[in-house]
Amino acid sequence: MIPAGFDYEVAESVEHAIELLGNGEDTKLLAGGHSLLPAMKLRLARPALLVDVGRLNDLAYVKEEGETIAIGALTRHKDVASSPELREHCAIVSYTAGHVGDPQVRHRGTIGGSLAHGDPASDLPSVILALHGELVARGPGGDRAIPAGEFFTGVWQTALAPHEVLVEIRVPKLGAAGWSYTKMARRAQDWATVAVAAVVHGNGSVERAAVALTNMGATTLRATAVEKALVGGASIDDAAALAADGTEPPTDHMASSDFRKHLARVLTRRALEEASRRSGRRARGG
Repeated sequence: MIPAGFDYEVAESVEHAIELLGNGEDTKLLAGGHSLLPAMKLRLARPALLVDVGRLNDLAYVKEEGETIAIGALTRHKDVASSPELREHCAIVSYTAGHVGDPQVRHRGTIGGSLAHGDPASDLPSVILALHGELVARGPGGDRAIPAGEFFTGVWQTALAPHEVLVEIRVPKLGAAGWSYTKMARRAQDWATVAVAAVVHGNGSVERAAVALTNMGATTLRATAVEKALVGGASIDDAAALAADGTEPPTDHMASSDFRKHLARVLTRRALEEASRRSGRRARGG
């Protein structure tokens, strides 16, 4: 299909983008375009104005800041995947970015665009949620940091205000923690039918755990029942059996709701097993 008519502006700076966002009620930012443009072609999105921020190179970076890794919102997936800082200190992010779409998508799409789109079937939102990451938005009043747990509010909806631009993502260095991103898709380059991001702290017994689910509801979800069971001493099998508790996964052409619940339990067990193995290797210096 062909998109509805729209106007187009190129932002020369973040401040210029914020100014352009304030000029109309139905304005959308365009970064890589791999999420927004297909929605426009299907006329699921019909912005009156597109503001192109894809040339703001000062928002493309990965850098260490103490115990945190800061990622510019316009960093391409390919650069997130190959980042030495992320590979060393927060490899779940670089690993997952390397499995987003296909090479063409990874060379054009951006981490900020993926997160700001708010698609519950996207890979990176559940990873940032499991990491307790922060997302930095800039608007007319300056910057504000939004915890990942408060950022995703609905299907294609986020906590970004209409005149705000996502400028940075902050994730912690994982140290000896184990991690996994385990995904099931019908085809290698598809959105996830279901996926699980797991981060486990502790060698032997679990001291802290975070498990986030992709495509199990209107937003990316924390599997809090699984987390509490693990910290309480439950086995991986018993904890993973709770993965679908409180979820409302969709039924669509990819899978039924019941099948997604089954997948969530299976993939959570696999993710926790992999995260536990990694935690043991890191603790032993392997």
